[in-house]
Amino acid sequence: MKNVPEKMKALVCHGPKDYRLEMIDTPKPGARELLIKVTACGICAGDVKCESGAQMFWGDDPWVKTPVVPGHEFFGVVVAFGEGAEEHFDVQMGDRILAEQIVPCNKCRFCKSGKYWMCEVHNIYGFQHEVAEGGMSEYMLFKETSIVHKLPDALSVADAAVIEPMACSIHTVNRADVQFNDVVVLAGAGPLGLGMVQALKLKTPKKLIVIDTIDERLDLAKRYGADLVLNPLKEDVVAKVKALTDGYGCDVYIEATGVAPGVTQGLDMIRKLGRFVEFSVFGSETTVDWSIIGDRKELDIRGAHLGPYCYEVVIDLLERGLITSEGIVTHEFALDDWQAAFEVAHGAESVKVLLKP
Repeated sequence: MKNVPEKMKALVCHGPKDYRLEMIDTPKPGARELLIKVTACGICAGDVKCESGAQMFWGDDPWVKTPVVPGHEFFGVVVAFGEGAEEHFDVQMGDRILAEQIVPCNKCRFCKSGKYWMCEVHNIYGFQHEVAEGGMSEYMLFKETSIVHKLPDALSVADAAVIEPMACSIHTVNRADVQFNDVVVLAGAGPLGLGMVQALKLKTPKKLIVIDTIDERLDLAKRYGADLVLNPLKEDVVAKVKALTDGYGCDVYIEATGVAPGVTQGLDMIRKLGRFVEFSVFGSETTVDWSIIGDRKELDIRGAHLGPYCYEVVIDLLERGLITSEGIVTHEFALDDWQAAFEVAHGAESVKVLLKP
């Protein structure tokens, strides 16, 4: 690996609230593997919850396998190939590329049927030691089964860095099956929620309503095309939505807050036979009276996970200027300043924080 150092700087997760900046061995690509020099890696809400010890990551049988380099919102430049990797991935030295965050096994029933994002093994970059080390490092290894996408040279660093979360946003909106006459409520205007606002606007629903507790994010949602923005700390959002819909409630509710009130609020404001799409990663369990789902409203509950088959769509929309990272990427930090970066990502003043090794 010419011009690639033997050691590299990396943030390493050893457990909840135990992240350390270390010098570790630079990975060497094996057959059909390739190495990138990381340009940027976003800090996701899931990364923040993992670092702080959320139960879904650190339960009795922890899903996170440590020590591991975190980070699943990455892109970079090809700097080394293992045998056959150049042909396998159809990329060349110096290409700007990214990989989808899942490393599918290609053997389970989901992978074999094209549902690779629900792979039973389910290794995700940034959470599993050795098999899926993440992008908060100077260099990163792409595995043989990685799903790789090339990035146009014209895309800015900020745009390239939000492709992964934007793909998740597009998939979530696709799951909502939005129709022209729908009143759509999106709860949560974080980085992914703001991507969903832009995608939803392209679907041209009858009315798009965005709910968040941070006014600055609501201002961005309005800028991206929301017809109405509501702050639940300042008004009764359930009553407002029902008043706007002759008392019925919204047709589609997308939950992207990651907190319990976002769920209960949605179940209250959605109409009978409505479509409820759940996207968020929660830090703790959420309790609801499930009779509202069946006996009272007969709701269609849909989950949304990752961004399958959406990366090329996002790249195309970014190239055409139909979606943007402008306003979403708010902070950039060097890898040395990872602690400050995570502190900012924890806070309300940021939207998307990037680490730039």
